[in-house]
Amino acid sequence: MIERTQIQNFMKNYIAVGIAALGFIIAAALLGSAIKNRNRSENTVSVTGLGSKTFTSDLISWSGSFSKNSLELKSAYDALAIDRQVISQYLKSKGVKENEMVFSAVDIQKQFRSYTDSNGNYQQGEFSGYNLTQSVSIQSKEVSKIENISRNITEIINRGIEFTSSSPQYFYTKLSDVKQEMIASATKDAKERAEKIAENAGSSLGNLKKATMGVIQITAPNSNEDYSYGGTYNTTSKDKEASITIKLEYEVD
Repeated sequence: MIERTQIQNFMKNYIAVGIAALGFIIAAALLGSAIKNRNRSENTVSVTGLGSKTFTSDLISWSGSFSKNSLELKSAYDALAIDRQVISQYLKSKGVKENEMVFSAVDIQKQFRSYTDSNGNYQQGEFSGYNLTQSVSIQSKEVSKIENISRNITEIINRGIEFTSSSPQYFYTKLSDVKQEMIASATKDAKERAEKIAENAGSSLGNLKKATMGVIQITAPNSNEDYSYGGTYNTTSKDKEASITIKLEYEVD
C-alpha cells in the first residue's frame, strides 16, 4: 500500500515538472518571437510623398435672380414673366442653349411696412404688396462664354430688369483621372525618399509594410488657402492646383 502511494506521488511530481518545463519552453519561444518582431518593427522607415497637378476647369456654374413688386399678386407675376422672357431671349442671343438654362420656382413674399400716423402713434404690419423672386442657373462646358455673360450682365439691367448676378463656380469633370496621376506621383516620390534614407544609412529597402493615402486638396494656384482635414475644393478659381500625400512604411534590411 505504501509502495503504491510512493509511485503515485512520484508520478504527480514528474507531471508537474513536465508541465513546468513545457511552460518554460513556450514562454521562451514567445519571448524570442516578441524580441524578433520588435527588432523587425524597429528596422522600418516611414516616408511621405507628395503628388500635385495644375489644371483648368472645364465646367462652369452661374446663376442670377430677378424680382418684381406689386400690390396685386397677378400684376407682379405677369411682370416677372415678361422679365423671364427677356432674360431667356438675351441668354439665347449670347449662345446659351435652352436646355442649359434652369428657371427656379417663383418665390412669393408678402411685404409689410411700419410707419408713424398723424397722431404720432407707431403703426406696424401694414400690407405693402407682394415681392416675387425667381432665379436662373446655367451649367455649361463653354466656360469662357458663360464667364463673359456673367461679367456683362449690366446689359440685362439696362433693359429695366432688377437682376442680381452671383459669382461663377468652376469645376473639373475629369477629377478621377487627375487623382490617379497624383497617387502614382506621390507613391513614386515616397519610394524615392525611402530608398535615399536607406542608402544613406547603409541599408537596403525591404518589403512595403503599410501605405496610407491622404485626402485630395484642391486650391487656387499660388494661394495661401488652408488645407482641410476632410479635403478642400476651391470652386471660385478657374485654374486649380490639386495635391495629395501618400505615406509609405518599408522594412529596412
